[in-house]
Amino acid sequence: MLALLVHLLTIGFVVLGGWIILRDPGSVLAWMLGGIVVAIGWMLRPRLDRLPADAEVLERSSAPELYGAAERVADRIGVKRPAKIAVRDLATETRYDRMGLARTPVLVVGLPLWLALPPKQRAVLLATAYARLPTGDERIVAAALVTLEAWQDALLGARPLRAREDAQAKIAASSLGALDHPGTTYEVAGFFGRLIGRVFGGPVLLARFVLTRLARAGESRTLARQRAVARRVASEPELAELEEVAAGGYLAPIQAAALRGESVGAIRQGAVARFRLTDDGVLTSLPHSDLLGLGESERIDEELAAHYARAIRGFGLIS
Repeated sequence: MLALLVHLLTIGFVVLGGWIILRDPGSVLAWMLGGIVVAIGWMLRPRLDRLPADAEVLERSSAPELYGAAERVADRIGVKRPAKIAVRDLATETRYDRMGLARTPVLVVGLPLWLALPPKQRAVLLATAYARLPTGDERIVAAALVTLEAWQDALLGARPLRAREDAQAKIAASSLGALDHPGTTYEVAGFFGRLIGRVFGGPVLLARFVLTRLARAGESRTLARQRAVARRVASEPELAELEEVAAGGYLAPIQAAALRGESVGAIRQGAVARFRLTDDGVLTSLPHSDLLGLGESERIDEELAAHYARAIRGFGLIS
């Protein structure tokens, strides 16, 4: 309810600005005032998710096995199949979301972790990415928090321009400064602006504090929901194993191998060696599942070979 009120306030700015303009469309003042109010509403609008700048979209024709595996896992989880799949060279996270105005379902695969996983854990990784797709309520709350942050920055984050202060100090120190002080109006306007910001910023801070506390109180339910969805594909031990790997232990060895100049194949074999070890001995092949078999996983590696070769040159930059 609180998040919806925040969004209604944003809509209210747009409606008020339009009403001011339509009330007297022939007035320049009405257009100026209405335009400012509409601009405030536009600035506070919820942002649509977009592809990261470093993400590269793969055509289905160049990665049919990857698209096929992603679609099989999506069907098992119960989400829409990704219309686009993109890869990121240096991002370790794999995420799935609906992006842009058309709400296109997009899967973004982080290559470092993907390279270090056997077929079965790759399916688990896709399952966890699908499971983290926010519900409608979660999106509304997250967008409201972003809007309140923008309000806080606008009302309380403004500071006098450093360049303006430096110039004013130099003028005041000169002979001209002894006769005239041109910054008085600027200082007064700045003072009243900061005063107004603090008056209206109080309710914004309070609303953000309350909404943040409410959102944190619901985190356990959100995590439980995501866990239950992911278990449609993976068992609890498999989810725990992926979390342990994703915590970062896989990264240092592949970074060291990349710095030594090892090939992509050698780096992958070293990264997945741990998954061959069991309490009973050593597996002859990597763990796989009906959603992503060993042969299919190897064909995906062939599809991504050029991307792996490019990515490992920058692995040393990952922290």
